[in-house]
Amino acid sequence: MNIIISGKQIELTDGIKSSIEEKIGKLDFYLHPSTEAKVTVSAKKARHKIEVTIIPISGPIIRAEDIEENLYAAIDVVYDKLNTQLRKYKKRLHDRHHVNESIRYQTDDLLEDSDYSEDEENIDIVIERHKKFDMKPMSPEEAVLQMDLIGHDFYMFRNVDTDDISIVYRRRNGGYGMIEHE
Repeated sequence: MNIIISGKQIELTDGIKSSIEEKIGKLDFYLHPSTEAKVTVSAKKARHKIEVTIIPISGPIIRAEDIEENLYAAIDVVYDKLNTQLRKYKKRLHDRHHVNESIRYQTDDLLEDSDYSEDEENIDIVIERHKKFDMKPMSPEEAVLQMDLIGHDFYMFRNVDTDDISIVYRRRNGGYGMIEHE
């Protein structure tokens, strides 16, 4: 695995780099040898943050992050998160090939449980971050797997069947939902 380590507002010592390479390198068991892992370490006051994004040759992007006072503890926590995600993904792939069950989707309104009120209309809306990324065509089932692997509650993707942009999301009461263009 190719591990790229960078630091923000922190000087990365050889000890830190070797600790990261040792821990993240253990994930080779699940991944193709030419997989790329991007590790970013940052520090703010007494808090250390580590972000790891694994970009495999094929399959979903896997991401984990943690903030701790001790950098080495943060590395351990991120490793555990990634290990859990990869094991879960591998098991799902195995189950998917042996059992032909699909993930249940419901098309309920996203706002059915929200606490939106008219007072919130007067709040200034400030978009603090913009993200752009490529969207490869995938099935809704693959999008749900990707959403789970990156630890988000929703995932935007290009539907392989319709070639439209769709969103899958985790419902508060369990299950998944999908939003499509009409």
